[in-house]
Amino acid sequence: MKYHKRIGLIVPGSNTTIESDFNLVLPHNITVHSTRICTPPGIESEEIIDIFNSKVEDAAKCLSKSKIDIISYGFTTGSFYRGINYNNQLIEKIEKVSGLKAITPSTAILKSLKKLNAKNVSIVTPYPEWNNNMFLKYLEGTDYNVLKIEGDKRLAEEAIKSPMWHQEPESILEFVLNIDHTAADILLCPCTAWRTVEIVDILEKKLKIPVITANQASIWEVLTTLGIRKNIKGYGKLLELI
Repeated sequence: MKYHKRIGLIVPGSNTTIESDFNLVLPHNITVHSTRICTPPGIESEEIIDIFNSKVEDAAKCLSKSKIDIISYGFTTGSFYRGINYNNQLIEKIEKVSGLKAITPSTAILKSLKKLNAKNVSIVTPYPEWNNNMFLKYLEGTDYNVLKIEGDKRLAEEAIKSPMWHQEPESILEFVLNIDHTAADILLCPCTAWRTVEIVDILEKKLKIPVITANQASIWEVLTTLGIRKNIKGYGKLLELI
């Protein structure tokens, strides 16, 4: 089999979901090649994520040696925590050192919302309060009306001991469906470590609205950026529109 394209992933050290999701969804002749950055210990904060992102350029240089065609940065909070301009600068840094096109989950999410003509958005995350507040700030100034954002209500010091992003899909499904989304025309589930790709189709059928997840949106942007036109069924409306 001739490999059509190669995708490079920059993955947080503890994330065991993003690579599995890409391999699950992508056509078999598109391969995934990753490098990992260890996330510093402790509760996620600007200082912690600054340390992580200080290593991104070296990771991108390493990935570029693998004859890949594009780089997908795989840390959602790491791309939105300092706002849209910072996210764009992060992409520019990756592209400059690698010589390749790059995308982030946060950019992919905004482009996906536009593609699906979103207006009223319901957001469900596995994040504690700080991450959710940073995500809301990231969305300020966009055209989207955020109806609600629901996440981990525990204190960050407790949440870090058993993060919700390690939930099984069945638990995520129960959590999401116990929230009222009746006024929303889109459900958004960020976080590349959360196993929402596996339940996108179920959620859309039950809620009767499109669902966007971080990994699904990233896959969609990677494929569209590479000019690959292949409708993918079973993982939400977004991937059927490629």
